[in-house]
Amino acid sequence: MSVPTLVAPDLLEALLENALRAAGACAASAGAAVRAMMHASRIGVDSHGARLVVHYDKVLRGGRVKGTPDIAVRRTAAATAVVDGDDALGHHAAYVAMDTAIELARESGIGAVGVVRSSHFGAAGAYARVAAEAGMIGFATTNSDKVVAPFQGREAFHGTNPLAFAAPSGEARPWLLDMATSSIPLNRLLLFKSLGVSLPQGVAVDEAGRPTTEPSEGRTLLPLGGVDFSFKGAALAGVATLFSAILQGTTLDHAFIPMVGGDDYSTPRRMGHFLLAIDPDRFGGRDVFAAGMAAYLTALRAAPAQEGAEVLAPGDREWRVEAERERTGIPIDPDTAAFLGLPRDPAVPAGNTEGNLVA
Repeated sequence: MSVPTLVAPDLLEALLENALRAAGACAASAGAAVRAMMHASRIGVDSHGARLVVHYDKVLRGGRVKGTPDIAVRRTAAATAVVDGDDALGHHAAYVAMDTAIELARESGIGAVGVVRSSHFGAAGAYARVAAEAGMIGFATTNSDKVVAPFQGREAFHGTNPLAFAAPSGEARPWLLDMATSSIPLNRLLLFKSLGVSLPQGVAVDEAGRPTTEPSEGRTLLPLGGVDFSFKGAALAGVATLFSAILQGTTLDHAFIPMVGGDDYSTPRRMGHFLLAIDPDRFGGRDVFAAGMAAYLTALRAAPAQEGAEVLAPGDREWRVEAERERTGIPIDPDTAAFLGLPRDPAVPAGNTEGNLVA
């Protein structure tokens, strides 16, 4: 198992910004991508954090993604809009879309925004979180290229297709759920491959369709729900496709060129996203919502737990990780560390799996 390099958050943010600007991203696009990657890296979603800078460097230099896009917002009704990403980094287009959804929700109670001509946007929770921090309920989703088998299928058909929800909690950090509809995200398989870590049982199959725990042999992911109940994850993947692609008329999962693993980094993938903001003031009212969230979260966390365990609300683990990483640093896998030019400390003793802090 490889030892990660621990990097102070402020330094990591600067390194990511410099790398994307060097690859041709404008300040707005680079800033949006770094914001989303740092969201993921800070809360422990390393599969969608800093490690993705290597991929974004490739697509910017290859021409698949425009470094300086002309993003346009088109209002289509009182509570709806469509954002044309102009083949931007998906983070840039998605943040514009969520900001637009929040503006619409302030006017109409709900803001629903589709995104067309976009690209990979990282962790969907980064955008749902924006709505929560604005006092609203947020939802964000996207479809992606086929790496997940349908229920009882032999070959990949859906993407990992995340669904993310966030809401104000009345506390310092929001209630946050960000989940792939596959057993694990593809980027986690790639991260495990870089770290030399085995996969859990029942999350991937090899080229022959046999279950494998070896990341380098994993060819197709399985849907969320395990062998017997993966019809649930497979159907939820279709929900992401419905909102992100079918509703917008963008690329369907099975028709995408691969995100990684191919030779083409110049052809735009024309991804779609969907973002939603809901203003509690237009329903039961903000005070009613706040009281309900407080009562719900208090009762949930007080629910009896299994021996040696703890009942957590969605987001509780992530915010604990964020606080810990602010103190100890963010772990960066060897491939990404090398790309960013991070030094390795030869004094780290063998067997130290905690890494060394670069501040």
